[in-house]
Amino acid sequence: MKGRDIDLVVVDSAKEVAAIVANRLAEAAQSGGNVVLTGGKTPTLAYEQAAKGQGDWSRVELWWGDERCVPPDDDRSNYKLAEDALLDRIDRQPRAVHRIRGELGKDAAADAYEAELGDARLDLLLLGVGPDGHVASLFPNAPTLAVRRRVLPAEAGFEPFVDRVTLSLPALRSATEILFLLAGGEKAEAARRAFVDEPDEHTPASLVRSADGRTTAILDRAAAAKIVG
Repeated sequence: MKGRDIDLVVVDSAKEVAAIVANRLAEAAQSGGNVVLTGGKTPTLAYEQAAKGQGDWSRVELWWGDERCVPPDDDRSNYKLAEDALLDRIDRQPRAVHRIRGELGKDAAADAYEAELGDARLDLLLLGVGPDGHVASLFPNAPTLAVRRRVLPAEAGFEPFVDRVTLSLPALRSATEILFLLAGGEKAEAARRAFVDEPDEHTPASLVRSADGRTTAILDRAAAAKIVG
């Protein structure tokens, strides 16, 4: 199924969304490159399944699309989520793990991550979409949507209300393959706005498409309810 400049794949359940994403992650681990992870419940399932399917991640470098300004052992940390669900469950660790050091504070952490990211090519980028249409930590109508540098400090526009560090729209769009994953009826309205309606800063996810590659969204039926009926 085609959306606006995006391939839409609709499956029955969140578990099936996670299974498809896990398979793609396992393929990426085998082929190598730069993989950008995201946070959330469905990604957690995908990471756990990917770890079972592929124990050798030594060919890839891992990055994050955004992070909360908390220590790496904080339960709100996207890094900790991936550590628990993926890194602690595999036999061979990634070639590099590029953690956003949120504990430095949003400005220092963004500067450090910008320097670390440099001009690295992002091969596979995972993204969720918030019920408000936000993506990474780019929130509706936020001034960060107009900033061109690759990594940005950001204020929270959604729970938990802590400062953030996020990849910018240009950085997200630079990925060769963008894979959205959504599950649950609370995402249905945002999914329609992000993938079918015209792009708008009120829905930052609608502004994210790969500039030179492929963009795909994997949705369960609840999340796709306002797209497929």
